Amino acid sequence: MLLILSEEQKEHLRFLTSLEIDVILEFARISLDFILKGSSNLKILQAAAQKLGVDVNIVKNGISGLQHVFSESSRLMIGEIDFQDSVMTLGFSKEVISALLQLYLENRKEVRNILLEMALAIPHYHELEWRFDVELASRSLRHQTNPVIIMKLHTKEGEKNTADILQTDPVNLIHLTTELENAMQEMKTAYCRRIVRNIK
Repeated sequence: MLLILSEEQKEHLRFLTSLEIDVILEFARISLDFILKGSSNLKILQAAAQKLGVDVNIVKNGISGLQHVFSESSRLMIGEIDFQDSVMTLGFSKEVISALLQLYLENRKEVRNILLEMALAIPHYHELEWRFDVELASRSLRHQTNPVIIMKLHTKEGEKNTADILQTDPVNLIHLTTELENAMQEMKTAYCRRIVRNIK
């Protein structure tokens, strides 16, 4: 699986292709440092921009481009060949590509762990118990049928287990099922897949 980069990200990374390998690797180390430690040091960026004689935003964009490459590659657990092919399309030399690959392989587990820690922890489905009750008569109404579905939804959030009691009638349950099936079909469209890929 190749990395998907926007034109803007490619433009930010193209600036790095004109630099010497030592400078590119220093940029890569800074970008990994920012990912692992969680904050960017403006003084480092300003010093690098002054040394190269460019605007500080160009340096910042180059580093954020490398951050994206390392974080997305780690998140998707991209293999060596796919990583090399993704970086090759940016115009880096073979020497730079193999040095970036080495940095990626050395740090991807740590980067992935940090990304997992940052991910939103939301409850997810664990188990569902259900019961179908039908009231056939009451004192005031001798001939009636009042079906009710009672559900106990178990969810998990890390080590925490939660159980919620839900009650509905068959008409609402059918409507809910139809809406969920429509949503699942919608998720299969190319438009939705593109949005989900960009959100991830």
